[in-house]
Amino acid sequence: MLPMLDAMPEVIGAVAPAVTALAIGTGFLEATVRTATPLALAAMGECVSERAGVINIGLEGSIIAGALGATVAAAAVGVGGGFVVGALAGLVVAAVFALFTVGLRADQIITGTAITMFALGLTGTVYRTVFGASGVALSTPTSGVVPIPGLSQLPLIGPAFFSQPVITYVVMLLAPLLAWWMQRTQSGLALRAIGEYPEAAVAAGIAPRRYQLLAVLFAGAMAGLAGATLVLAQAGTFVEGMSAGRGFIAIAIVVLGRWRPLCVAAAALVFGAANSLQLLFQSMGWSGVPYQLFLSLPYVLTLLVLAGASGRTAAPAALGKRD
Repeated sequence: MLPMLDAMPEVIGAVAPAVTALAIGTGFLEATVRTATPLALAAMGECVSERAGVINIGLEGSIIAGALGATVAAAAVGVGGGFVVGALAGLVVAAVFALFTVGLRADQIITGTAITMFALGLTGTVYRTVFGASGVALSTPTSGVVPIPGLSQLPLIGPAFFSQPVITYVVMLLAPLLAWWMQRTQSGLALRAIGEYPEAAVAAGIAPRRYQLLAVLFAGAMAGLAGATLVLAQAGTFVEGMSAGRGFIAIAIVVLGRWRPLCVAAAALVFGAANSLQLLFQSMGWSGVPYQLFLSLPYVLTLLVLAGASGRTAAPAALGKRD
């Protein structure tokens, strides 16, 4: 018995690093999925819009509008109502974008940029008007974690994929559903035809503007859900400018995912991992390394993706064209 007791410290010393590594890996993967959820929502909506030939640079505006709408609504009608109002707020911003780009055939880049700047300024003004200088603090109700029995107990992947808020499960179901819709349904094929060969689509009796309008509105609603997720499933509060470039990152994710919903969802995990990695690096407390360098990781990755994808990915042929 005594030799066994003498060997216990060595056994514990050998097991402890493995347990610590597993805990760190589980936490990192869980944070990756959580961070990727709003990015995947916005990116899948943008994927549908770009497949119809419309690049929605105003996606950032829909995200911040959805975040503020969810904050106001959740305080009045609860978390479920917050998600609904967040999606509607994002849809309203997208409707303004669609009015100019789909209806009046205005330049998509210029219009989207203007709408994003307007939405960022408007949400800040409304926020200060409704909640005052002190803000909403941490009083916003949030969506709790809903573990899936059995699956959530799996090591490493269980807490990451099967112990998340309901909105994360929505993303997991939506990605394959959108992929099937684009590949197997008449309306999905019509949408893709508009983004590739609009003249052929018109000759086949397809109304491009109607499809483009619906695609842009869908993208706006998804971006609004992404903003609502930031507030109701993550931060628990609203902060001015909290979209923090996620709309532009979502556009980069669409490029990395090659305009395919399943690949887009996977690409969102890559960007989620980059964001979680910078948090991990900051928690390590590396002396001498400015924390701003870690904060820049997701944005550096965005630039690298856009630079590396130049000339290597087949974007929809009619993407961004007004005629």
